[in-house]
Amino acid sequence: MEINENPTTTQSISKSAVGIGLFAVLSAAVIAITQVTTVDRIDANVREAESKALYEIFPASIDEQLYDHRIELDAGQLNVETGITGYQAIQNNQVVGVILPVTSSQGYSGDIDLIVGINADSSIAGVRVISHKETPGLGDKIDRAKSDWIESFRGTRRQGQDDSNWAVKKDGGQFDQFTGATITPRAVVKATSVALDYFESHKNLLLSPANREKSYAE
Repeated sequence: MEINENPTTTQSISKSAVGIGLFAVLSAAVIAITQVTTVDRIDANVREAESKALYEIFPASIDEQLYDHRIELDAGQLNVETGITGYQAIQNNQVVGVILPVTSSQGYSGDIDLIVGINADSSIAGVRVISHKETPGLGDKIDRAKSDWIESFRGTRRQGQDDSNWAVKKDGGQFDQFTGATITPRAVVKATSVALDYFESHKNLLLSPANREKSYAE
């Protein structure tokens, strides 16, 4: 038996199929644009947080151009991406300190990104957490906005790589841990130690003003 197609029905189905196809394409485009925009926004927020944190460690009274005094790092030792940037605090044409980025993979809920300021005499100028995923109310106390715990590093000095005092108190060291959360502060303490190791290994270059087009701490 021959079935006669209704032209109107066929056209309607075709239009619906085209409409669905266009909707799918537009939806995919919107999702892609949203993802790119979100990533860009996250990156911008991280850069803004880092810029603010730099001047909390070395204020503008020491170096108002700190954000522009960059030095490129071969950063494998710092557990961050190769080609990451450090900063030199320069006063009277001398580097009085540096700020190094470091990432700890030993956080309770994921990576913890920090910057560690180190004075020319190897003492800690300051530490700031740039991003983390630690538990709210517990591990997030590493954030300066949540508590002043991170300030306990300022002015401290590690006595060599084997300094047993460079640890949380639960491990026999000098730094407080949080009630119910030891993993997070322990990770930050170890990350500052990694930054200090890097500083001691590259001290001469890090304390030389990077006035060349490129300066690599390798």
